[in-house]
Amino acid sequence: MGEEHTRAYDEELLRLRRLIAEMGALTIRQLEGAIDAIERFDLAAATAVLEREPEADRLEHEVDRLVIRLIALRQPVASDLREILSALRTSNELERVCDHAEDMIRRLITLQPASDALTRSLHNLGEFATAMVKDVMQAYAEGNATAAQAVWDRDRELDETYTALFRELITYMMEDAHRTTGSIHMLFIARDIERVGDRATNIAEMVIYRARGLMVEEERPKADTTKSMIPPV
Repeated sequence: MGEEHTRAYDEELLRLRRLIAEMGALTIRQLEGAIDAIERFDLAAATAVLEREPEADRLEHEVDRLVIRLIALRQPVASDLREILSALRTSNELERVCDHAEDMIRRLITLQPASDALTRSLHNLGEFATAMVKDVMQAYAEGNATAAQAVWDRDRELDETYTALFRELITYMMEDAHRTTGSIHMLFIARDIERVGDRATNIAEMVIYRARGLMVEEERPKADTTKSMIPPV
């Protein structure tokens, strides 16, 4: 009975790891699809992102059910408990990244093509955030706290890039009132991308917690100064 219990427990932990890996792959696909659709103003690609969105919800619910089962029936301790709790938090962060990708697409659908320079800036910001998600999921798969810390440290650079784009969009909007609606949608898209970086940073903290048993206590470096740039009404 003991061996059977252990074997079933190991199989469930392996299933949990596979679910997180599957969810991570889907999240990266959604991000890449959204960023590509924005760059090329491709509404067909945008529609494909929206069609895949329910899969993220399904996977998150599957992770939730498995985590509840593991905690209730297996009573994990120490590193196993950290892994299970990290998986629960990570699945939530990944689902939120997929939500951000969906939000970007819904705003893209309402837009008219913008200037090439602004589209490139959005694409560059999106690629940076996507790379953070890719790298943190690799760190998660390997249990590599050092690699996770490197992703955590990159959040400041993402903020700086986002702030520069925000400034660019505000200037573009103020130069011509007819650009206001489109520029506001692009500001929200940029904000979604910045939030993707925050989600990747949250996952990095979970990888560090899982590997070292300690929560990150250092204050997260931030360089988002966009609040001070909003023009007076």
